[in-house]
Amino acid sequence: MPAAFPNVQGRLIASIRVVRSKDGFLIDTEAATHERVLKTVARFTLAGDFRVTDLTNETALLSLQGRQAAAMVQSVFGDAVPRMPDTGAAELKWLESEIKLIRASHTSEDGFDLIVNSDQAERLWDALVNAGARPVGFDALEMLRIEAGLPRYNIDMDETTVVTEANLDDAVSYTKGCYLGQEIIARIKYRGHVAKKLTGIMFDQAVRVENDAKIRAPDDKDIGRITSVTYSPRLGRTIALGYVKYDYLASGTTVKVVLGVEESAVEVTELPFVRGSWYTQLS
Repeated sequence: MPAAFPNVQGRLIASIRVVRSKDGFLIDTEAATHERVLKTVARFTLAGDFRVTDLTNETALLSLQGRQAAAMVQSVFGDAVPRMPDTGAAELKWLESEIKLIRASHTSEDGFDLIVNSDQAERLWDALVNAGARPVGFDALEMLRIEAGLPRYNIDMDETTVVTEANLDDAVSYTKGCYLGQEIIARIKYRGHVAKKLTGIMFDQAVRVENDAKIRAPDDKDIGRITSVTYSPRLGRTIALGYVKYDYLASGTTVKVVLGVEESAVEVTELPFVRGSWYTQLS
């Protein structure tokens, strides 16, 4: 399940996912928030009957993304793979290792994350490639992430971001007991709305855009900023993620992005930009 660590102001310390296993819970977070999550959880070991172990250097995570991901997982692991919902996880035996298999889409298509002991990571990589997977670099992952409208910490969100501004509503519970930042987050939901929110920005062609470029209303009032930008080959144009004030969030609203001394008319677009077969199935 997704989860979030807010501070007392409801602002985001870290975005994580929690995976239940037979001997405890695995907390997975981005590298940028690893230390703060570890310290935050470890602080409470004296008050609770649990221990915290950092597995970062002992494990590796391989991510298999795309419409053929499920078929390739089945090819490598065979009948050991159970039927899994979109948030499912399973522990599998493979060679001399135990692998945590998590259904997780980081793009607009289906996907799986595989957590394996570091000393077996290269063998698992080779097995996936032999099954037909193609390695890609970080630039391709970033392009697909932005197409899918997924925020990244220290780029699209940070300690100044209220949790629900970053579209992390699935990581918030409005029924559980007290937690840091609950009053602020609940007040936003039940008494109004966030002042701004992460949304899609669609250009009509390929343009060069800087991160943190200003977004302006037609009357030249500053209403937001760009956080992530890429060229989408699938859409044939530049797309971006950015924060826009609430009054301008409706899909199809025309606003402007400042490009140095010039401005470009753009369209506010609901996320994700690209809806693959996986997203359509879940919707």
